[in-house]
Amino acid sequence: MARFLLRGLSWLGWREQLSGVEHRGVCASGGRANHQDVGSLNKHGEPATDWKKKLTPEQYYITREKGTEPPFSGVLLNNAEPGMYHCVCCDSPLFSSEKKFCSGTGWPSFTEAHGTSGSDESETNILRRPDHSLQSVRVEVVCKQCDAHLGHVFPDGPEPTGQRFCINSAALTFKPN
Repeated sequence: MARFLLRGLSWLGWREQLSGVEHRGVCASGGRANHQDVGSLNKHGEPATDWKKKLTPEQYYITREKGTEPPFSGVLLNNAEPGMYHCVCCDSPLFSSEKKFCSGTGWPSFTEAHGTSGSDESETNILRRPDHSLQSVRVEVVCKQCDAHLGHVFPDGPEPTGQRFCINSAALTFKPN
């Protein structure tokens, strides 16, 4: 509830006034967390980069605060160059241009993550998590290396996977082949 309230206040333009607010949440282990906003932890449990210094305000909002860019606004939406899409936070390769398709939804869409073998995503740099933030269950997609929020995956994509990874442009960087 507190995250929802803070996000709502942030949308109202009160983000700067909340920068010193203590955040309380649930740890991955199920225990309660009580810490200042020092950024996320990397996969080894060490403090990560000072994300506010590394990222633009939009990138920070989307990747660290689980925001969403407006549809049809992302710079990578219509990119058709061959190459690889990487995490804007940690530069991990996430999606190949070979798996990108035009979904008409307003966000870059992919049929599978880079490194997927059949239905096995163990060699990818993404994780799926349940997301209950909109009073319905969705599946959030995050970077396995730095826990950046990337977007969501839906079961309405084209064959052969039937998946649509709906990813925010601001969460990605593109490296042409």
